[in-house]
Amino acid sequence: MPPSLKIDFVSDIACPWCAIGLSSLQLALSRLGDEVDAQVVLHPFELNPDMGPDGEAIVDYLGKKYGRTPAQIAETQATIRERGADVGFSFGPRERVYNTFDAHRLLHWARLEGRQVPLKLALLRAYHGEGKDPSDHEVLIEAAKSAGLDGAAARRVLDSGDYADEVRAEEREYQSMGIHSVPSIIFNDRYLITGGQPAEAFERVIREILAESAGQAGASAPL
Repeated sequence: MPPSLKIDFVSDIACPWCAIGLSSLQLALSRLGDEVDAQVVLHPFELNPDMGPDGEAIVDYLGKKYGRTPAQIAETQATIRERGADVGFSFGPRERVYNTFDAHRLLHWARLEGRQVPLKLALLRAYHGEGKDPSDHEVLIEAAKSAGLDGAAARRVLDSGDYADEVRAEEREYQSMGIHSVPSIIFNDRYLITGGQPAEAFERVIREILAESAGQAGASAPL
């Protein structure tokens, strides 16, 4: 039986490096295969919690938040497209940034339904790949159905406001732990990696954690 590994992945749909990081992690786990029994749990983080319902143009948003020029933004997006291609994620045109709170509510529900990672990947593709609005309930329901979830149930979650308190509580919890940038990936509640790392980096870290855990288990085993 392979050793178990708990992976807490803190991220936002609006974050392109989160799309790269999750795709990279999935690739690393596929390479490891039966060497590890990994349980990936996604947790919410909002890069732009005060974003209005109409969103904001990416150039304006990044210009105000980070002081970047349109040329710098274009250069960064080219890098992001290249990094995405390396791990099998295709970035398309993204012209606006949107509020993602309802998407995080839906992801919380999807965790209870056992389809959280497929929904997250569908949402990342919808926004970063197709430029769709992840605050639009119809976009969210379409993503839920593509991830194998019931569309009518997803609509009830979105219309009801369910899981808002749970999402906010998780956001506060990880912020209190010092998580202020995403993606932040925590292994076995002990080891933290940040950023859209390449698959090789995730694979190396996971092997090191497994080796350390095996060593500790051997040291504590009775003679």
